[in-house]
Amino acid sequence: MASMMIHRLSSFLLLLLLPASLMMLASGCNSPNFNPKLATRPYPFELHTTDVVPIQVFRDGTNIEIVNSTDRTWADVTIWINQRYAAPLKSLKPGQRVSMDLFAFRDDIGEQFRAGGLLRTRPAAKVELIEIQASEDMPMIGMISVMPGENE
Repeated sequence: MASMMIHRLSSFLLLLLLPASLMMLASGCNSPNFNPKLATRPYPFELHTTDVVPIQVFRDGTNIEIVNSTDRTWADVTIWINQRYAAPLKSLKPGQRVSMDLFAFRDDIGEQFRAGGLLRTRPAAKVELIEIQASEDMPMIGMISVMPGENE
């Protein structure tokens, strides 16, 4: 009789604690994705142009692959995504292919680009507009964003 009562009590406690544990675990995974210390400068809308260079950008999960099809070396540039998120790129030589982690892109308040991934808590953002900026006072130059098809 006592063992049956202990079994029922332990089952009751398990049923009571399991949802609470799952809620704590889920809330622990939902940490803020911004850090003001990692903020970049605001997007310079006054420097936006419609110029485009033949540099292709392919999304590969939580990374982008940048392929320089020009004969120009790009050094110490800023890559901008969706007129909001920026990340520095040290060098992009002619014909070179460079991979950049989308989690490295931040906006002017330090919010991280929603790159997605296995443990994501929000849907991944699309890379719709991607630009390169040679220096802070230079105009933006668009790159070619190659989007995967719906079935890819």
